[in-house]
Amino acid sequence: MSCNLDNIIKNAKKILLLSHMNPDGDTLGSMCAMYSMIYKRFKKKADMNIVSSLPYNYKFLPNIGLAQRYYDHSLIYDLVITLDVAAIDRVLDSKVFFDKAKITVNIDHHKTNPKFGDYQIIEPNASSCGEVLYNYFKSNGWEIDTESAICLYTAIMTDTGNFKYENTSSDTFRAVADLVDCGVIPNEIYKKCYETKTKNFVLFQNYCVNKAEFSDDNKIVYTTVYKKDLEKFNAGDDYTDGIAETLRAIETTDIAFVAKEVDAKITKISMRSKKKDVAEICSKFGGGGHTYAAGCTIKLSVSDSIKKIMKEITSEI
Repeated sequence: MSCNLDNIIKNAKKILLLSHMNPDGDTLGSMCAMYSMIYKRFKKKADMNIVSSLPYNYKFLPNIGLAQRYYDHSLIYDLVITLDVAAIDRVLDSKVFFDKAKITVNIDHHKTNPKFGDYQIIEPNASSCGEVLYNYFKSNGWEIDTESAICLYTAIMTDTGNFKYENTSSDTFRAVADLVDCGVIPNEIYKKCYETKTKNFVLFQNYCVNKAEFSDDNKIVYTTVYKKDLEKFNAGDDYTDGIAETLRAIETTDIAFVAKEVDAKITKISMRSKKKDVAEICSKFGGGGHTYAAGCTIKLSVSDSIKKIMKEITSEI
């Protein structure tokens, strides 16, 4: 259904913006950009719900300090907007806010998005949710100030891997060029996103890479992350970000994945590839994402999940 955010936001008194679990730069940047635009354009404040903990390197985002984890499920909102949420179960128990809201809007760019919610703004060909928002703002005359531009640039830059992933298009570069004209300083945002890491973060990632397992003439590589590993390094959920990309960079690798223990019988899979459609692979386990970057959650132990995933991958290679 077509979506006129101006009318929807004007008529809403209580607004909630939702990120996805294990938030990345795209969901956080998009959320903060939307918060800023709602405040500047409509003189309204929205609540921002970060599902899972806030990664250290995104604490610079304008207004991110106002975001929190909402646990009071008795709260009812006139409007709930999801940002970069590929499937509604990725907001975990915060789904209750979405289900009880008077109006819901789903803003995203994942091709596997099932189009949940009352209204959708979904562009599968966009690099990021940040680019989807940029396109909407420009097409509908929403003036982008420096604060919002910083958030949008962060969203786009991080979801394109600093503009090196296959989802980077000429439209992406035109968008970020305009954001730079709005006051963004690219090297400052790059440093904050990619060169602001704790000692434990670096040591943890090295540990995970060093215990990687190779299969199928080194075409498949994976590593495991157990709760005990996270505890050993006092690691947050975001400490696994980028490990699959590091493994994919190995010359012989076709598919790389990280199998992370959520509990004894739940495993989160983050998968990356160079040529194979891993969104298709992950969709067979209820997940999805991009062609070369996707994920899923399997209700099995880490070892059993790896067996299931490996069987599916080897049938594709």
